[in-house]
Amino acid sequence: MLECVVNISEGQDLTAIAAIAAAAGSALLDVHTDADHHRSVLTLVGEDAPRSVAAAAVDRLDLSTHQGAHPRIGVVDVVPFVALEGSSATDALQARDHFARWAADELAVPCFCYGPERTLPDVRRHAFGELAPDVGPDQPHPTAGAMAVGVRPVLVAYNVWLAEPDLALARRIAGALRGPAVRALGLAVGEEVQVSVNLIEPTAVGPAEVADAVAARAAVRRCELVGLLPAAVLAAVPRERWGSLDLGPDRTIEARLLANR
Repeated sequence: MLECVVNISEGQDLTAIAAIAAAAGSALLDVHTDADHHRSVLTLVGEDAPRSVAAAAVDRLDLSTHQGAHPRIGVVDVVPFVALEGSSATDALQARDHFARWAADELAVPCFCYGPERTLPDVRRHAFGELAPDVGPDQPHPTAGAMAVGVRPVLVAYNVWLAEPDLALARRIAGALRGPAVRALGLAVGEEVQVSVNLIEPTAVGPAEVADAVAARAAVRRCELVGLLPAAVLAAVPRERWGSLDLGPDRTIEARLLANR
């Protein structure tokens, strides 16, 4: 089975988000929406639902009018395929390449691939500069921009909100946290600031560890899980901490797959 965690550049128009999510049908496991990031994260299974969601988003959204705290290159900003139990990394890579070719051919949206060739941060830094699209037009779509289509292992997206809105401090903390297992940004989100992280090796550095690392450097207001996490990552966190870390058994990939049968 393949998971696909589609990030769209819309977090304010709830009607549009609901319509785009509905395009996934029964393959939708979760929707996480953030108005200040102006972004929604849709957790899907299979290869058909990501195409339906992408087509709906390109049809409804316009990047030229978009403003939000999170970096983005398109209305369908990131489309990573993840091999779950029963699938292989090769399956995920093939799904990535098929999706990118489909999006270029059917939606006329340029696609940058990431995974074995380069990282997602590489795409964000160099797209349409020293890095040309892997497939599709050589210029951004006028309303849809471009897509970063990838293959990756399971990761956990997680935000730690600081008690004081000190953006410089959030950026320093993010810089201190970055490493082989953690990608981090300090972001201003409305009137607050957060350290926004991708835990790319969540069994090595999980939500509790990153929350503690931030708390050692600044007072923390709250923590936020974005999307879902593997059950094994949750099991590594003491149960008494789940509430304060915004975790729970209903927030795992496995629980949503079971409920979706």
